[in-house]
Amino acid sequence: MDTCYIETPLGIAKIVGDKDGITHVSILDNSENTSDSIPESLLECVTQLKAYFNSQLKSFDLKLNPEGTDFQKKVWKQLSKIPYGKTISYLDLAKQLGDAKTIRAAASANGKNPLWIIVPCHRVIGTDGSLTGYAGGLHRKQWLLNHESEYKQQSLF
Repeated sequence: MDTCYIETPLGIAKIVGDKDGITHVSILDNSENTSDSIPESLLECVTQLKAYFNSQLKSFDLKLNPEGTDFQKKVWKQLSKIPYGKTISYLDLAKQLGDAKTIRAAASANGKNPLWIIVPCHRVIGTDGSLTGYAGGLHRKQWLLNHESEYKQQSLF
């Protein structure tokens, strides 16, 4: 497996993958070293992530190869259908999967998403509109939702 680290507005992103696809993208709370050299197998992922953060990309087109159960992969595939700038609730997600009773299992799979931002688990919110649960921290979830909003907050200063 190839690995690289890149700087993002939310911290250092760790990217792991190989010729078979990207297996893992995560945000780190500590400062592991960033990479000047990017393996060929990860170059397109790095390019697309940078474009996303520069507001030049709204959907990713990458070969993905995450590890997970069949149910988790089904949830992650469904998450990938949530459009840029939109949110759904955990209940909506469970219903889209075919059974509202799977809400807890769907939420658990959402929380185990190994492909930060690329599979947009940050676009799932509580039924009441609250920002519930996010492995990268709620401050990052809020930042991502604001970044994708067509009504970006303008600074007065």
